[in-house]
Amino acid sequence: MAHAYTPGLKVTGSTTVRKTRRLPLLGTVKVEKGDKVDPTTVIATAAMPGDPVTINLASRMGIEPADCAEHMTRQEGEEVKEGERIAYATSFFGLFKKEIKAPCDCTIERVSNITGQLVLRQPPVPINLYAYISGTVVDVLPKEGAIIETEATFIQGIFGVGGETQGEIKVLASSPGQILDADDITPDCKGRVIVGGSLVTGAALKRAASVGVAAIVVGGIIDTDLVELLGYDIGVAITGQEDTPFTLILTEGFGQIDMADKTFELLKAREGLNASISGATQIRAGVMRPELIIPGDFKAQATHGVSQGLVPGTPVRVIREPYFGMLAEVVELPPELQVVESGAKVRILMAKLANTGEVVTVARANVEMIEE
Repeated sequence: MAHAYTPGLKVTGSTTVRKTRRLPLLGTVKVEKGDKVDPTTVIATAAMPGDPVTINLASRMGIEPADCAEHMTRQEGEEVKEGERIAYATSFFGLFKKEIKAPCDCTIERVSNITGQLVLRQPPVPINLYAYISGTVVDVLPKEGAIIETEATFIQGIFGVGGETQGEIKVLASSPGQILDADDITPDCKGRVIVGGSLVTGAALKRAASVGVAAIVVGGIIDTDLVELLGYDIGVAITGQEDTPFTLILTEGFGQIDMADKTFELLKAREGLNASISGATQIRAGVMRPELIIPGDFKAQATHGVSQGLVPGTPVRVIREPYFGMLAEVVELPPELQVVESGAKVRILMAKLANTGEVVTVARANVEMIEE
């Protein structure tokens, strides 16, 4: 049988999750192989160099650049406090005095006898690298970080915004098609990962921000509501660094789309458990999906086998019109190339739509597997 690459979302009740956690620059690793960690465990630290501060010493002191060093009252490499004198000069037999004080806590980095510039360096910014998930350290990356492994329920979404966070799962929708509105979000949702159905409204987003929700997982959103939440149109880019009051994951896409039954039922079954969640998304090369990880040994509850790729019976989601967003099940995979409306010859599949039971013809490149 001929095959075509078909991207897929992982939605699985039990799997082994490995996360490589790396510092952005070399630092100190705080854990050892075999250590048990939780999401708030600091596994490595580093110090990001502070911002430079430049002062035109020669101009401000009224001296030649070559004379700057001899007028310094503190030496290169010394730490000084804000307001402390770092340079001093007199003229006209001591009648006129000039001094330079440190504008902030800093270190004297360099004095140039060519340009007359004094370079100060603000204090380093400490960086803590957290484990993000509960699990076991299975490998240490010297001066960089560690690899953490855990058994967990693992759910990927289509699109997300916001960084890494954690919280207890609270399902607010009674069905995958229910709309999440402001009235559904109560004060006890503070710090939790709340789960909706087919859509989250703009009013619900504002309510979630005011309550202090950690994250929202929902089927879809109206794009204008997302723009209002962010304050700008996000476009096609890497997400995950947005300054948002909570992390948001869309499991299906944009618009009102029922959350997939399997995803909804898994989240409902894991209600009350703690989850690690990230909205980071990249849809171009090096695809990155938003994710929700619920650590725990759920192997006994798992009923699905290992994915065999695109075969009859595989659950898929259509990602192009006219069936955009619809869930379906592969019925047949004809090996022959067929001509589509654009005139191109492509491989197709026959799929049974979940909502109507209709069997439709779709290009294989226009579906996304829901991997089990």
